[in-house]
Amino acid sequence: MTPTPSTPPSPPTPSGAVITRLLVVDDEALVRFGFRLILEAEDDFEVVGEAADGVEAIEQARRLAPDVVLIDIRMPRLDGVEATRQLAADGHKVLVLTTFDLDEYLFNAVKAGASGFLLKDVPPDDLAAAVRAVARGDALVEPRMTKRLLEEFSRAAPRSSSAGPTLDQLTEREVEVLREVAKGSTNAEIGEALFISETTVKTHVAHILTKLGLRDRVQAVVVAYESGLVPPGSS
Repeated sequence: MTPTPSTPPSPPTPSGAVITRLLVVDDEALVRFGFRLILEAEDDFEVVGEAADGVEAIEQARRLAPDVVLIDIRMPRLDGVEATRQLAADGHKVLVLTTFDLDEYLFNAVKAGASGFLLKDVPPDDLAAAVRAVARGDALVEPRMTKRLLEEFSRAAPRSSSAGPTLDQLTEREVEVLREVAKGSTNAEIGEALFISETTVKTHVAHILTKLGLRDRVQAVVVAYESGLVPPGSS
């Protein structure tokens, strides 16, 4: 594995916001141009590079060390799933972009290490909010879409009790919280459902991620489905 280049923190903007460095990956030049225009209209974003396929994406990411990689799923040479796997292994945060709200590759991209995903037709403000969320370490940008997609793809996801983390190390309350996370509930909704504060929910989620050795909530959702904690189609 080639280590991610070490770069100093991005300097703050005149308004005090820290610049988030972005790499935009799509096989259509017009799409890349459109995303660049939208993102660079924000004071706290800088598009440091573009790539037309997964091979270029990995090369550019290792050279430029972006904070977030925005990547399409369907591309020539190396698709977004395998590129995401390699980018995540190198420590990059990946936001997957897709034209299809039930893309056949999307669940695999999440399992490969994507920190979030969006439809390409989202409003500019939602795209900017999603990038900021992924940059700061949040994962479930659109919880309801996450729920629907993961339920669809979990039907074909292999389950194995011998692979991945076990839920045995979680407390009963943490299992309840994980079940709600996997349903696509926000922290506020989880707190309301379990009669606990939102702060307590955040604490439980942090403990779940630490105990299971997971990077973010997306990985927690995958584990919940693959372990059978949340059966496909449940709500």
